[in-house]
Amino acid sequence: MTEFAAANTLASPHLLFLLLVALAVEAIVGGMPLLFRILPHPVVIAGGLVGFLERRLNRESRSDRARLIRGFLVVTVMMALAAGAGYAITGIARDLAQGWLVEVFFVVTLVAQRSLYTHVRKVGLALQTDGLGSGRDAVSHIVGRDPESLDEHGVARAAVESCAENFSDGVVAPVFWYVLLGLPGLFVYKTVNTMDSMIGHKTERYLSFGMTAAKLDDVMNFIPARLAGLILAVAAFFVPTANPGRAMGTMLRDAKHHSSPNAGWPEGAVAGALDLSLAGPRQYGGKMVKDQWIGNGRARLTVQDIRRTLFLYAVACLIQAGIIATLLMTRLAAPGQLSQEGQTILYTLKELKDLF
Repeated sequence: MTEFAAANTLASPHLLFLLLVALAVEAIVGGMPLLFRILPHPVVIAGGLVGFLERRLNRESRSDRARLIRGFLVVTVMMALAAGAGYAITGIARDLAQGWLVEVFFVVTLVAQRSLYTHVRKVGLALQTDGLGSGRDAVSHIVGRDPESLDEHGVARAAVESCAENFSDGVVAPVFWYVLLGLPGLFVYKTVNTMDSMIGHKTERYLSFGMTAAKLDDVMNFIPARLAGLILAVAAFFVPTANPGRAMGTMLRDAKHHSSPNAGWPEGAVAGALDLSLAGPRQYGGKMVKDQWIGNGRARLTVQDIRRTLFLYAVACLIQAGIIATLLMTRLAAPGQLSQEGQTILYTLKELKDLF
């Protein structure tokens, strides 16, 4: 049997294997920013459509009820388009030689392991080398709070909180929905998350129109946020300056103190692990959010705390990859012979070797 014929007798590589490949590639190359200087990023495309619909449908002259209904319709349409695109791309990829690379490409594009690390690290480098002004500018790219209201400790704390929260939103949740529902699940999650970041605000303009997006984002992040907190607590076992018991205890005790039903879980794990105080009162759009503090440690964070958080975050990403690898290994070997999925993965590894 020729290699081409053998390839066609084998099923597509297992989703968990594709996910591991994608996470490894993304850890090396990041979100391919050079490519997306030329081509529009999928999130940018979704955001552009959401912005267009919002401008057309969310008019101040309409009642709150009318804006709520229109916001619900926007969410429904966007989710249908995202799921349809995911199913279409999956179907097309299955009919192509090495079509699995298409699926890997989209997972690499929509999971933010390296890009989150890079952005948070830039905040620490800016603070250390160029001072408060540069730190404020760097942190403004990853948080929504008013950067001009932050001193050096506030900038460092905002970077640490962003790393914790976005480990859930940008890493664990996309992986969770991809494992559960494949590309359609990943596309729908990223679309809902994009809508929440654009219209899910508690302001006069968006309170009614964006309510569906905000609530759905909370629902889709419910399990991933708690998984992210648990993974960060486990990661604390492998970080010399971290305390896993305190991470778990702080998370369970203080997660409810956050204004978000989900962000408090990963932030609580980081606060406890590194003996910090996170969240607390902070300013968004000129308005003060009076959250309680999460954790009993220092609130005056420094550049060193950003480094410690990034170390904990990197270990947590490795632990997540280890969980995926463990799940995959349980499916590979049948008693006395290599399973069909195992044969497919071996052939795919050969294809990867030939490509690179």
